[in-house]
Amino acid sequence: MTTPLLSDSEDPADALPGCQTSSTVAILGSGDFSRSLAVRLVASGVRVVVGSRCVNRIPSGLFPDAVELRNHEGAVSQAVCLVFMALFPEHYRSLLGLQSALAGKVLVDISNAEEVKIHGPSNAERLAELFPDSLVVKGFNTISTWELQTGAHDGSRQVLICGNSTEGKKKVVQLARQMGFHPVDMGGLSAAREIEVAPLRLFPSWSGPVVVTFLLFLFFYGYGFLRGILLPFLAQGHNAFYRLALDLVNESLPAVALVTLALVYFPGLFAAWLQLWRGTKYRRFPSWLDNWLQRRKQLGLLSFLCAVLHGVYSLCRPLRRITLYRLVNTAYRQVKAGTEEPWDELGVWRSELYLSCGVLGLGVLSLLAMTSLPSVGNTLNWREFTFVQSSLGYIALTLSIMHTLFFGWDFAFHIEAYPFYMPPSYLLAVVLPCIVLVCRCFLFLPCIFIRLTRIRRGWESKRNCPVLQHHHVVANGMP
Repeated sequence: MTTPLLSDSEDPADALPGCQTSSTVAILGSGDFSRSLAVRLVASGVRVVVGSRCVNRIPSGLFPDAVELRNHEGAVSQAVCLVFMALFPEHYRSLLGLQSALAGKVLVDISNAEEVKIHGPSNAERLAELFPDSLVVKGFNTISTWELQTGAHDGSRQVLICGNSTEGKKKVVQLARQMGFHPVDMGGLSAAREIEVAPLRLFPSWSGPVVVTFLLFLFFYGYGFLRGILLPFLAQGHNAFYRLALDLVNESLPAVALVTLALVYFPGLFAAWLQLWRGTKYRRFPSWLDNWLQRRKQLGLLSFLCAVLHGVYSLCRPLRRITLYRLVNTAYRQVKAGTEEPWDELGVWRSELYLSCGVLGLGVLSLLAMTSLPSVGNTLNWREFTFVQSSLGYIALTLSIMHTLFFGWDFAFHIEAYPFYMPPSYLLAVVLPCIVLVCRCFLFLPCIFIRLTRIRRGWESKRNCPVLQHHHVVANGMP
């Protein structure tokens, strides 16, 4: 790792005085992160000195040959302006004897919080209190050791940086760019609390959509269990508990996929009707609606997951032993009844139509899922992306509704479809998607569409901005 992966593309004129890209950088600590950071820095053309409490305990070959190993004092003395604190926060006080040697240098705190809720100052703020003559900058804690070692392209990630010293942040930003990362300035050192907690959060943008999807699945699964298994067993003694493993799951998944897909487009319609009612686009949405709008991508991907699982479960149905029993019993009854050609024209059309709509709906939904990936979405312009995510999204929703309705056919009008006065689960699942489509159709009415377009182009009703309306009348020469 002595050959740099990245050439120094920075203009020499942009290099800060006293901290050129070829300056020596010190890393205090010899753990896994220190080793990965040293590998990345050496590959980026930076001279690295690693400081350890006990240099002799570091195995040979652990660090690249270009890295110089010294004790803490020796490493700090070699550093020109940047020192990475690759230590646990409880060991910061052991470096108090180096306060004078670290004075005026930039200390990059890479530690993370131990728990999501921080009580008191952050680790970076404590480090700044211990070394008041140094410039403390928080950064590189959101980058894993794997991303540091996988190269400039595979490990390209944002580096969140904050600090009270503008000069110190500029030096860290310059080094981060030289390493192939994209630095993002988060402000003062007080932002270190949020940065230190960020790596501890487990899919923060997915928690709400996952909970909603899971609750929907529990509802439809529990409803199907109560309607089709438990109540028939208690009332008639009919044992159908074998349906718990596959049939009931396969009945619940499409219902969850359909409702979740409707939840993707329902907040956009609600926002449009809210703008129409307010007569302006400049008033903020309620926080719950704003959060809902930001979680539409996650809801769409979870809907796609449920739809794919439904397709896989459906393909597995002919492999079940119970399916073989049913085929044999049906053939036996036909032979006993003397039926030679049991052709069901209505049933054939029903199966052909609902399977065709289901396949087409899953195909369009797959296209939506692929374009939600940043690597694919970045190749589309805004109009193309909007067409795929909005227009094709409503097409997928329409095909999914048709798939459900063709599957139900006219069963919803038979009394046998309501045992214990409970409607089929697919009938419950199609209610919200139909409401979404109807509301969308109303937005295409000329009287509504023109007003909504004007609002989104900046027009406001008189009750929101009477002064501008008065100026508009005077400008047009009207009394």
